[in-house]
Amino acid sequence: MKYVYPAIFTPLEDGVFDVYVPDLPYVRTFGNSLAEAIEMAEDAISMWLWDAENNKEDIPQPSQTLSHEAPQFVSLVRADTEAYRKAHDNRAVKKTLSIPSWLNHKAEEANAPFSQILQEGLKKFVGTT
Repeated sequence: MKYVYPAIFTPLEDGVFDVYVPDLPYVRTFGNSLAEAIEMAEDAISMWLWDAENNKEDIPQPSQTLSHEAPQFVSLVRADTEAYRKAHDNRAVKKTLSIPSWLNHKAEEANAPFSQILQEGLKKFVGTT
């Protein structure tokens, strides 16, 4: 799922930026440059939302406006929980399935990599890579 949340960026000393996302409890990060701060904000927001999705928790709506004081500024930050999940949740899950005995015999004779074939087939089926 793709989301966009506003974040408050506060410039600090030596090009460091503090980043705070008021709509998501406890989401605060920083970066040693603006580019790094944006990247860290994307990661922190994605992690928070990924966890909320996994736990079937309510996801807050993003604010339309945020109050801030100079030299702070507000920027929208994109988060993609599907990309985050692919990058960080590659743990193996055991599945029990049934196939015809004749097919199992042929596949074993061919030294078929069952897991790999199933993963590739499922990716094709759900339309992902």
